[in-house]
Amino acid sequence: MHMRSEGSSNRMRGRIVLIALLLFINLFLLIRLIWSDQGIFAYLELKNRYDVLQQKIDGVDGKSLDLSQEIRKLKSDKGYQEKIVRERMNFVKKDELLYIFPEENTNPRGEGVDEQEN
Repeated sequence: MHMRSEGSSNRMRGRIVLIALLLFINLFLLIRLIWSDQGIFAYLELKNRYDVLQQKIDGVDGKSLDLSQEIRKLKSDKGYQEKIVRERMNFVKKDELLYIFPEENTNPRGEGVDEQEN
């Protein structure tokens, strides 16, 4: 009967050592899963960067599409060409007068001079 209890206690110690080893391995893997360079936090940071870059790509794609449409219009639509040249380059037709008004945020002439003299 004494022999059985020794064998039983050896098995029990073996099981405890095995369970402790498995717990240690699981703890190591859990820590590595969370805090390593390839862990959850790194994944979340990369996913956030990916989302930001994807939004930038979508914005650039939209702008590219708009510019392509404008190029097509400029190549084919003479009326649109004239409108753009008149607006952006201040061109006028023969016998037309062009009036250029100051922007609203600038001071009218003379207003700043009076304030400086006082």
